[in-house]
Amino acid sequence: MSGYVVAVAGGTGAVGREILNTLERRDFPVRELRILASARSAGSSIEFKGEKVVVEDLEKAQFQGVDFVLSSPGGAVSKIHSPRMAEQGAVVIDNTSAFRMDPTVPLVVPEVNPEAALTHQGIIANPNCSTIQMVVALNPLHRAAGIKRVVVSTYQSVSGAGQTGIWELWNGVKARVAGESEPEPSTFPHPIAFEVIPQIDKFDPSGYTKEELKMVYETRKIMGIETMDVSATCVRVPVMRGHSESITVDFDRPLSAKQAQEILGAAPGVTLADSPEESVYPLARHAEGTDTTWVGRIRQDISRPQTLHMWVVSDNLLKGAALNAVQIAELLIKR
Repeated sequence: MSGYVVAVAGGTGAVGREILNTLERRDFPVRELRILASARSAGSSIEFKGEKVVVEDLEKAQFQGVDFVLSSPGGAVSKIHSPRMAEQGAVVIDNTSAFRMDPTVPLVVPEVNPEAALTHQGIIANPNCSTIQMVVALNPLHRAAGIKRVVVSTYQSVSGAGQTGIWELWNGVKARVAGESEPEPSTFPHPIAFEVIPQIDKFDPSGYTKEELKMVYETRKIMGIETMDVSATCVRVPVMRGHSESITVDFDRPLSAKQAQEILGAAPGVTLADSPEESVYPLARHAEGTDTTWVGRIRQDISRPQTLHMWVVSDNLLKGAALNAVQIAELLIKR
């Protein structure tokens, strides 16, 4: 029979369900699908291509005969099970932070470093959602003019924290609108309804959060520039879905805003939305449900001729997670 045996680990979570939708929508050649989750979810069922698939207990599952595992069960769980999956012959595309900075594991964005996927030893890491959309926008500009430094501020939606983040915003908004006390936060350090929180993940002794350091080190690894200057400030905002980023880029050589627009307008995986005089620029609501990274507000710095600013938006559950993982599997099939 043609097609591949595909397993989705963490298949009942927000990213896992998006992976299943993406496999079906892109008509990935699935011969047999397995869905794995915690013992709590085992025995339930999820529909895929009109058929119900019973969820298996990840702890008990074996992976002989599985071609691909698209894995998003959380970093601690991945550290235990992804090596086990790979040892049993599956190619694991891991969407957690567990292996991203492992020097033996490729960290891949197909539009940027597809060749890295071919060096895998059983595990391929899917980058952080905020990193993925940034490097999709940066890479074509880097090829044109060379990047010296990147400063990025992110405005990240609550779905980046999973289903519990979505519920926490929704319940907080309902309470505030009803004039009631907001529920105590459990996913975020403060109530997120009608608020912006300049903290994603825990703080490092440097003063940066782990999310901010992910953007620094992952960008260098993906783009193959270990000395690239990158600084990030990551902020959680009360948006359900879609991450936005304000990016400032210093180049080695002059690059005008018009040239950048032309380059990005032709770049793979990019949608250019840049007519600010008509209030046309990327918005999270436009990016939601789309596969591309949206770029706009491209402008030259007033005082620095080799510096550009831009606004970059993407669906964090699609290109920032599920879609990028499926694209990696497609890449391996094609190559």
